[in-house]
Parts: sequence; structure tokens; C-alpha cells
Amino acid sequence: MRDRSIALVVRDRKILSVRTRRLGHLINELPGGGIEPGETPEAAALRELQEECGLEGVIRRQLNILHWKDGSTEYVYLFDVPCEQQETTGFDPETPEGEEQAIQDVRWLSLREFTERERAFLWAYGLLDVEGFFDEVVRWGKEISYPGDR
Repeated sequence: MRDRSIALVVRDRKILSVRTRRLGHLINELPGGGIEPGETPEAAALRELQEECGLEGVIRRQLNILHWKDGSTEYVYLFDVPCEQQETTGFDPETPEGEEQAIQDVRWLSLREFTERERAFLWAYGLLDVEGFFDEVVRWGKEISYPGDR
């Protein structure tokens, strides 16, 4: 696997999400993709946001660097996007020719609209360090729960 860059964009407590088809399932994930040879992680995040969502963004800061067991690294950046920009379904050049486009939709979702599995990735990417989300977690109950126990 090659290294990837991820763009985390939050507007009015909603998170920019790219709805993609992976292994026959629709999932919500953050815009992002592989870093091209000679490209910086920052430039890759900017390019992926443009390709997948049609948005021009400004990197506010790096949120996280994740090192996966396959040896790849993901760089996660927090973005600002001007409010007047509207997202559009973009194009995923990593979709093999002749296959259905992986990107199905681009949406702004509240945290509760993500599945538990999707939220786990958001926390790993650094959402807890984004203004307002730590406070939300602090307000959650103190009960012990686990999705597999339901």
C-alpha cells in the first residue's frame, strides 16, 4: 500500500463525507487518497479534496499521522473551506477503468449519521482534537456499552 492523505472538513458541526462503494457496501469516509510520487502529503490532501468533492480548501493544521500494520502511513489534515463553496460529487481516479465509480455522493453529516465503525475511524483521524467534538464526548453518559453486545 502507498501512503495516503486525508482531509477532515467540519462546517457547522457537520463533517464532509464521501460516500463510496467498497467491497459491495456503501460507506461514509473522509476525502483522501494516495500520495503521488514527488507529491507532499499536504499537496495530496489538497488535490484529493478537489478531485473528490470539487472544493478548494486551506489546511488549518495537521491532525494526526497514522501508521498502519501494512506499512503505509496516513496523514490527516484539518481544512477550512469557504462557506460559499458547494460540494459536488467528484471523480476518483483510483477507480479502475471499466468499473463503477467508487464515489457515489458527497454529504455533510452530523456525527450521529455515521455508523459506529465509521466514527471509530473519525476518532482515530483526530476528530477529538477538533473544536466542539471533545466537549460532545464529555457530555456522553458513563454507561459501559459495546456495539457487539446489542
